[in-house]
Amino acid sequence: MHVQNTMPVLDPRGDAGRWANATYRVRHPSQPEPQPRRKKRSWFTNCCRCCAGQADDGDWGPAPGEVPGARRPDPVIRDGMLVVSGIDMMSSRSGSNRRAHHTNEYEYEKLIVRRGQPFDIKLQCRQPYDSDEHRICLEFLTGNSPQVSKGTHILVPVGSSLTDRGWSAEVQDTSGNTITLRVCSSPSAVIGKYRFSVKTRSKAGEYPVPFDPRNEVYILFNPWCSDDSVYLSQTNWLEEYVLNEAGRIYYGTESQIGERTWNYAQFDHGVLDACLYMLDRRGMPHASRSDPIMVSRVVSAMVNSLDDNGVLVGNWTGDYSRGTNPSAWVGSRDILLQYHKTGYPVLYGQCWVFAGVVTTVLRCLGIATRTVTNYNSAHDTDVSLTMDIYFDENMKPLENLNADSVWNFHVWNDCWMKRPDLPSGFDGWQVVDATPQESSSGIFCCGPCSVEAIKNGLVYMKYDASFCFAEVNSDKVYWQRQRDGTFKIVYVEEKAIGHLISTKAVGSQQRQDITNIYKHPEGSEAERKAVETAAKHGTKAHIYANKEKGEDIAVTVDTQEAYTGQDISLRVNLKNRSNMPRNVSLNLFVAVMYYTGVTGSSFKKEQRQVQVPAGGAQTVPMVISYPEYKPHLVDQGAMKLSISGKVAETGQVLAKEHTFRLRTPDLTLTLLGPAIVGQETEVQIVFKNPLPVTLTNAIFHMEGSGLSTPNTMTVGDIGPHQTVRLRQRFTPPACRPPPAGCQSGQPAALPGPRRADHRCRQRTHSRPVCLSSTSSGFSSAGSGLSSASSGVSCPGPSPSLSHARSGLSWQDAYQPQQPSKRQRFSGPPPRSPGLPSQGLPITPAGSQGLPQYAWVACGCQDRTDWAACLSQLLWSNTVYIYLCVCIWCQQSWRGQRGQIWPSHRTTAV
Repeated sequence: MHVQNTMPVLDPRGDAGRWANATYRVRHPSQPEPQPRRKKRSWFTNCCRCCAGQADDGDWGPAPGEVPGARRPDPVIRDGMLVVSGIDMMSSRSGSNRRAHHTNEYEYEKLIVRRGQPFDIKLQCRQPYDSDEHRICLEFLTGNSPQVSKGTHILVPVGSSLTDRGWSAEVQDTSGNTITLRVCSSPSAVIGKYRFSVKTRSKAGEYPVPFDPRNEVYILFNPWCSDDSVYLSQTNWLEEYVLNEAGRIYYGTESQIGERTWNYAQFDHGVLDACLYMLDRRGMPHASRSDPIMVSRVVSAMVNSLDDNGVLVGNWTGDYSRGTNPSAWVGSRDILLQYHKTGYPVLYGQCWVFAGVVTTVLRCLGIATRTVTNYNSAHDTDVSLTMDIYFDENMKPLENLNADSVWNFHVWNDCWMKRPDLPSGFDGWQVVDATPQESSSGIFCCGPCSVEAIKNGLVYMKYDASFCFAEVNSDKVYWQRQRDGTFKIVYVEEKAIGHLISTKAVGSQQRQDITNIYKHPEGSEAERKAVETAAKHGTKAHIYANKEKGEDIAVTVDTQEAYTGQDISLRVNLKNRSNMPRNVSLNLFVAVMYYTGVTGSSFKKEQRQVQVPAGGAQTVPMVISYPEYKPHLVDQGAMKLSISGKVAETGQVLAKEHTFRLRTPDLTLTLLGPAIVGQETEVQIVFKNPLPVTLTNAIFHMEGSGLSTPNTMTVGDIGPHQTVRLRQRFTPPACRPPPAGCQSGQPAALPGPRRADHRCRQRTHSRPVCLSSTSSGFSSAGSGLSSASSGVSCPGPSPSLSHARSGLSWQDAYQPQQPSKRQRFSGPPPRSPGLPSQGLPITPAGSQGLPQYAWVACGCQDRTDWAACLSQLLWSNTVYIYLCVCIWCQQSWRGQRGQIWPSHRTTAV
């Protein structure tokens, strides 16, 4: 007997198990797909289409049997039809559309606009437009199966007035056969790439314009639009968190903060397509792409490769032979373009790489995003909302039970959006974390989670609030195994997690501490209440009931900063808060540690007996020599000191963990000439090997926004304490034309992150060039030296040197010699006696000194100004040449033999 196959067939347009708005239809394979039916017009519509809510004649939707987006390349033309012979999307990067929508930085020739904001297009017809006789409808389609009901097939009849809540279009001007239309998309429109076409109607019939790939348009989120759910009101925040292509990512430990320059490159050619490809690869329904909550959640899942073959493969093993060392990446561009080209995950990434890519993707799509670093970041594996550390009867760590870990640092993202899915008060910054740590609803993603919910311990808020709270504000709980096999809490460390939460400051290269938005002040009543509120929803809700009081001895640890190759000095400080002396037995264990908190076996152990006087303190020193730690070092050069002990008189149990790291050597980048648009200049890279052994297979990577493809320089072996100097040439690219209405020589108010007093010349309108360099691939039997990074930034025509670790620009470096900010802008500084009004004090030949400032007759603001000298350009037996920059107008100067002249001005001073 034949049994008909009734196997359900999935709707290819969505995953019903993943997306609430996807459909799941059960039909027989033999049944044809039902044809769409054109809606019938009522008699009321025939009488008065305006009163019936119809903006135009008839139904503009697809006819029965017509597939949306499928159109004949040669439509039938009859006499009297309004035939559109050409469409001008007005997509020029220097045009009004792109400038008004803040999309002129994207290296695309197609139109890119932001939703909820009007833009103009022009239609070229074969006859003049008559509003009484002709009807026009604009058609936008996105996705493989566009549907009007899902907002992926948009029909916009021309003639309705512009509204704030939906799509609309109106005629702006008619000149001859040219029609200028003003179109406004909905502030809740689906983001992505749209196909665009036009339909016209007249008495002679309907004329559908064929779809042309040249007329495609990208629609993005709009943080400038007050009706968009990603709206951000602060202009300087928009410039930093949406338009800035260069940033800094912080790493290290709270006592030894390091930083690396990162090239987000969200405007580079191909990056926008790669970002949209990520959403396609995940199978995200296009109808859901209007919601920044769901888009950011999918991005957090797709940037890591688990579950869905996403962008990056995480690797914390230390073996990167099959791919790229995570420390070698200096930007997101190559990662995204490689993933888009091959479709395979890129090898390898760690937390700062995941976060850097997320910042690129969300900024590219139009969501204000920043990269955030949390020091002493907890990884809670059992939803207890505490960091549980277990010891045996003798206070030796039980590593097989210690599943929770505390990362030296962890990097994630904040993105700005409204949260209509939560109660009021939880809009604003939302945490998104793409590093695969714990699964969320069965998928390795995290967020978006309201920062306000984290701050107040509201861990039941979606998404993943409990995990995010534990990262920044959980307590360390130390458990000791008893003789009967049970565990007892012996110490609770309340201030160990979530320190110095950092991000790059708005409009500067400095680090900004944003801990206050994540948690209340440590130890305050509000902070303790947040912890207790969160703990009630954990798996150990009554954990604090067993906490014992009466702790007389307090333990702290100090570490002296050391570079790789140097000995490490530690000091364990014991303070007695009682009025009686105390005898303490201490056990000290030192082990290497990955920055994720995973430790190796202890390589140094010591036992000490210490007497602490009443009300006094005692210091226990400890030295770890280079030969002791050299064979054990891993990435980041981190180690952990574990301290356990007992007070003889009171039985108090002591427990403490202290992490520290060795500093890796710095890379120094120095610009060797003025950075002028279209003219080649040179940068010098200096690296010194701090070790007494040879480094082998040294490789340097350099990347810059707007430059050609990143460069890799293979150096080979670097001898003990040897200094390597490399030079790299590049040409700062032109990007923006002068703003409309700005005359040469007049100050220009440029959009995006620019200095406010740049002079308006063609050469000044370039995107800031950010050069980032890393060194990797070093190997030297057990040296542990793996990477270092630095950056140099060149905003506009004048160079600005930045140091990777100090974060100081040349303005900061020479600040003591410059007049105060009040003096600088209230008149020329007082002239030093005997210093000429024009001329640079040149150091005699043979000396290595540099003048720190000079008087120059620059002429800006009708004054004689300071110039700060940046670097020595050239030296011979008799001549020094210096590069200097005016601190007011950023004009570049070169000096030689006591005289100066402008390095790129055509007229004499």
